[in-house]
Amino acid sequence: MITGVQVAAFSDSENGSSVSLPETIDPCPPDVEALRRLSDNLGSLFQSPEFGFCADAIISVGQAEFGVHRCVLSARSPLFRDFFARKGKTKVELKELVGDFEVGAESFALVLEYLYSGRVGALPKGVCMCADEECSHVGCRPLIDFMVEVLYVSFTFQISELVNLFKRHLFYILDRVAIDDVPIILYVANLCGRLCGKLLDKCIEIVVMSELDVVTLEKALPSEIVKQVEEARATLGLQALESSGYPGKHVKRIHRALDSDDVELVRMLLKEGQTSLDDAYALHYAVAYCDSKITSELLDLCLADINHRNQRGYTVLHIAAMRREPKLVVSLLTKGASPADLTLDGRKAVQISKRLTKSVDYYRTTDEGKASPKERLCIEILEQAERRDPLVGEASVSLAMAGDDLRGRLLYLENRVAFARMLFPMEARVAMDIAQVDGTLEFSLGTSASHRSTVDLNETPFKIKEEHLIRIKALSRTVELGKRFFPRCSEVLNQIMDDDVTDLTSSGHNSSEYGRKRYMELQDILTKAFTEDKEEFDRSSLSSSSSSSTSVVIQARNLV
Repeated sequence: MITGVQVAAFSDSENGSSVSLPETIDPCPPDVEALRRLSDNLGSLFQSPEFGFCADAIISVGQAEFGVHRCVLSARSPLFRDFFARKGKTKVELKELVGDFEVGAESFALVLEYLYSGRVGALPKGVCMCADEECSHVGCRPLIDFMVEVLYVSFTFQISELVNLFKRHLFYILDRVAIDDVPIILYVANLCGRLCGKLLDKCIEIVVMSELDVVTLEKALPSEIVKQVEEARATLGLQALESSGYPGKHVKRIHRALDSDDVELVRMLLKEGQTSLDDAYALHYAVAYCDSKITSELLDLCLADINHRNQRGYTVLHIAAMRREPKLVVSLLTKGASPADLTLDGRKAVQISKRLTKSVDYYRTTDEGKASPKERLCIEILEQAERRDPLVGEASVSLAMAGDDLRGRLLYLENRVAFARMLFPMEARVAMDIAQVDGTLEFSLGTSASHRSTVDLNETPFKIKEEHLIRIKALSRTVELGKRFFPRCSEVLNQIMDDDVTDLTSSGHNSSEYGRKRYMELQDILTKAFTEDKEEFDRSSLSSSSSSSTSVVIQARNLV
């Protein structure tokens, strides 16, 4: 069959013969071409910056802002029509439309592009691919997260055709999705109700046949779904995990105590002798669901095997790799957790973390002074833990030269950690939290530095006190952790402390008026930069950037 070509017979009157000549016509009928142009024009209204002046509303997703047109969105989505008619707002947070379900800017951009053009753009590779180069990226977590976000937004905006498209995609790849990622699909399918009935039933079937324990299910799914899973398992005789006594009544009491951040109550429950931390998988639970401070306190009890495996074969470090919280990972490694231990399916902690991390977050360049993405930081920590053992000895030449001069040693450590906080805020915060260092005497090389501690290095004559020795120990621990887990940052700090600061100190005591002036100028610049960075970082959560940033309007073409 030939498409786009018609064959016309022409009669040659001179010789009476007939010949067939091809007549090329437009491959697209006029009405189809008109629709294509309409799609392109409306799409450019959303994508092209030159039409930005036409936007009459802004929808914010985190720090990203999308200029939109209320008439277009109202015509395409009943939810937008009702929302704009009722409130008439011109600046809207996405959470006002979709609730507390977390949706990324890239997912929202794809839905907006469809509302304007009627086309589904290409999925953004960096967002839908994980950081593991060995992964086929067919069912890894970044792709799943993106697709369930699009599915949920499409359902909320009442775009049935987009719901149908993405629920089919998810249904077809379910068999290639890790079992730990199935609950998030199940959760969203349940929110979508009958529109995703087939997907919901398939997810429940997979969970019923899996080894996911009831504690995991209760944390991830609504109670009615958990009950449905338990009833199905009972009917099929698949309650082997629960019949083993986990989680028993006493274990649940320990878990509730951890949920309440009450480690002292955990200690009291353990004294009753009915179970142990290992039998209750208390460390696994704390790492998965509790604050890092609670995990540290639990580790300090020294009552649990740091490399103990739960009933699914995961060590505590495997669970920490899933959560991707740098402080938790470092805390476990410093207590002896083994980064080389494999899961039952042959994965190390670093591979688990890579499969959960977006490629764009892993390869994104981070400027000095800006917080590194937590996900990438966890991968780097785990890779470093596999690569080398803890280093013993002084941190750098400058520290070694300090020798027994305890004042010089303390001065060096204070300034090194202060520089680390300014240049590498996320890494510094992790190391300082583990070493229990609260603040530094910022840039105390000069007498004008503002002190946040009761330890006065400018006291004359200087006398070593107990608090000085405690401070030296804590700061040294911070430097050692930095050198072990963040060698790149440590090398930069070595160069600063061994070269730049030594030169600055010499300039500060130089008889030359210019040398002293230049020294003070540089010190003021560094102090100001650190103060601004510190104030912004204190306002932000651990996962946010330490430097203030302004919101920008993100065009969809840059996201998809």
